[in-house]
Amino acid sequence: MSAKIMDGKSFAKEVRSEVKKQVASLSKPAGLGTILVGDDPGSIAYVDGKHRDCAEVGINSIKVNLPATASTDEVISSVNKLNSDPLCTGFIVQLPLPKAVDTQKVLAAINPSKDADGLTPSNLGNLVLGFNAITPCTPLAIVALLEQYKVNMSGKEVLIIGRGTTVGRPLSILLSQKPHNATVTLAHSATKNLNQLLQKADVVISAIGSAHLLKAEMFKQGAVVVDVGITRVGNQLLGDIDPEVVNTASLFAPMPGGIGPVTRVMLLKNLIQLANNER
Repeated sequence: MSAKIMDGKSFAKEVRSEVKKQVASLSKPAGLGTILVGDDPGSIAYVDGKHRDCAEVGINSIKVNLPATASTDEVISSVNKLNSDPLCTGFIVQLPLPKAVDTQKVLAAINPSKDADGLTPSNLGNLVLGFNAITPCTPLAIVALLEQYKVNMSGKEVLIIGRGTTVGRPLSILLSQKPHNATVTLAHSATKNLNQLLQKADVVISAIGSAHLLKAEMFKQGAVVVDVGITRVGNQLLGDIDPEVVNTASLFAPMPGGIGPVTRVMLLKNLIQLANNER
C-alpha cells in the first residue's frame, strides 16, 4: 500500500486564484500588516512569503520589523498603530515572539476586527461558542485540505498531537463541532498511551515540532496522516512524521508541501472576511 500524497501547493494555487477574484470585487483596497520581531530566518522567510502572496492577489502590504531586543510595550505600540491604520484591513504578529516578550499581552492588544490570524481572546472565544469568527489559519488549512481530498470525519477517531494555541487546541474545537462531527482526542507531552491512540486513530494530525518522532509502524493501516510539525535540523526543515508513513497511510499530507502552502492562503481568505466585515 502506498499513500496518496495530499498536494497542498496545487490546492493553494486554486484557492489563491479564487481569492484574487474576491480581492478585485472589494469596494476598497485591502491591506495586510505583519509585525516581525527579530531576525529568525524561518520567520523572515514565512513573512516574506505572505507578502509575495499579497502581491500576487492584489492586496497591499504593510511591514513592521522590530529588533529582537524590542520590549513587550514596544511590540504593543506597533500593534496599536496597525489597529488604528485605516489602510490596514487586518494584520498578524509573527510567532513565536522572543522569550522576553509577553505573547499573551501582545495578542490581547490586537483589535479583534483586525485579527487576521484568529488568535485574540475574543475570536478564540467565539470559536469555542460556535459563533462566526476569524479562525486560526493552520486549523482552517487542515480542514480545507482534508475536505479537498474528500475525507469524511463524521464519527471518525481523530487524534491531534500537540495542544498549542495556533493549531492543536483550536483544531480540536473546530473538528468536534458541526458539520465535521469528529470524535477528537487531543494528545500532548504528558499523554502516556500515545502508541495505543495512534493504533486506533482514523485520522492523525501532528503539530509537536519533533523531527520524525512518529514512525510508520506506529500508525493504523490506512489512516489519514497530516504532518504540521516543523523542526530545523542542520540545513533541513523536517516534519514530525517519518516519510516512510506512505507505506502505512492511505492519505498523507507531508511537511513540506502539505499544510504550509494552504495555511498561507487561508490568511488571505481571513483578510477577505475582515474586509467584508467592514462593510
